[in-house]
Amino acid sequence: MTAPNTAKRTVHLGEAENTLISQLLSAGARGAADELAASGLPTRRIEAYHYTDLKALLGEVPAIAEEAGQVGPPKFRVPGAYRILVANGRIQQSTTPPNGVVVSEAGGSSLTERDDVLVMLNHGLVEKSLAIGLENSVDPIVHIDHRIAGAPAHTAGALRIEVAPGATATVLETFSGSDAAHMGNQGTRVELGDGARFTHIVVDLSALNSRHFHTIEYAVGANVQLRNLLVNSGSALSRTQMFGVFAGEGAHGDFSGLNLVDDGQHNDITLDVNHAVPNTTSQELFKSVVRNRAKAIFQGRIVVSPKAQKTDAKMMMQGLMLSEGAQILSKPELEIFADDVQCGHGSTCGELDAQSMFYMMSRGIAREDAKAMLIRAFVQELLDPIEDEELSEALSGVVEEWLSRPAKSPAI
Repeated sequence: MTAPNTAKRTVHLGEAENTLISQLLSAGARGAADELAASGLPTRRIEAYHYTDLKALLGEVPAIAEEAGQVGPPKFRVPGAYRILVANGRIQQSTTPPNGVVVSEAGGSSLTERDDVLVMLNHGLVEKSLAIGLENSVDPIVHIDHRIAGAPAHTAGALRIEVAPGATATVLETFSGSDAAHMGNQGTRVELGDGARFTHIVVDLSALNSRHFHTIEYAVGANVQLRNLLVNSGSALSRTQMFGVFAGEGAHGDFSGLNLVDDGQHNDITLDVNHAVPNTTSQELFKSVVRNRAKAIFQGRIVVSPKAQKTDAKMMMQGLMLSEGAQILSKPELEIFADDVQCGHGSTCGELDAQSMFYMMSRGIAREDAKAMLIRAFVQELLDPIEDEELSEALSGVVEEWLSRPAKSPAI
């Protein structure tokens, strides 16, 4: 009998991995550094990263960001919002919080520990996290304006949002910065008390040669109404991963997202929703608009635990490919361990409707204008539920900017 081969597989580390290990060691996170040295960055062999092979895509990592100097006005502005500017991972500017909003700092990452390299890096590199307490219903939108300023820099940041039982609030997170080849790793954890009504909007407007990673966690209490909208139009390489756990009966979640991708960009949205208790509902709707040699990815999974009877969950991904070379990769999944549920998922991809194009052009509308009108109609379904008119108008502005964007190839 041949003895089993117990030798450990040798991991060949690249430049990005060696830089990350050095940064983790400098931050005192030896455990995370040793773990990364042993496993390396995830490849397509790791199911959760099958379409986003970080080992192949992440060629280099810039130095850890230093304290930012003066930064310019925000790229995304909602009139009347209470804005907190976080530049290079540090709170740089905020005014007196409105009634019911408590702003503070806490040590370390806000994320729970899980078997994921981005979460591990966030835990290892984040020194302080921003904490937002919403103690009652808050009228103005709370805008967390994340920036990376100056020369190419690697920034790790974390945010914890605690919404009190029965409170109503909207929090907007935006990501932008200078035109340098930055890399950001953000963690956001949202804890929703029973009966809370919460809207969370996340917009990535990072430079087209930057890398953007964001992990979002939702802990959903009883009778909560949660609405989430993610809009990606920046970054050469991005991955936003969302984890939602329904821990209280009577809760409902609307999860939605939009990838606007062009000229070699690689944007990945990964969603994992866990219905852990009975009588909860969720609806997931994600859309991608892709042109030129770009790639949009959606991976979605709904898990229904054995005791989560009466779960109602529906997931849909819709993609629009505008040119040859555009790629949309979609993998919706259901894991159902209860028998009294209503769950479903679907995925569709296609081109602009030729009959609709012909109809509009036959009535004197130019081809490019007709295309833009159809794209607006395609994405509007995601924006219609946003009740704040100024916020909805600002989000429409992101779509308009993308439609008018000149061709420019980003470099990962």
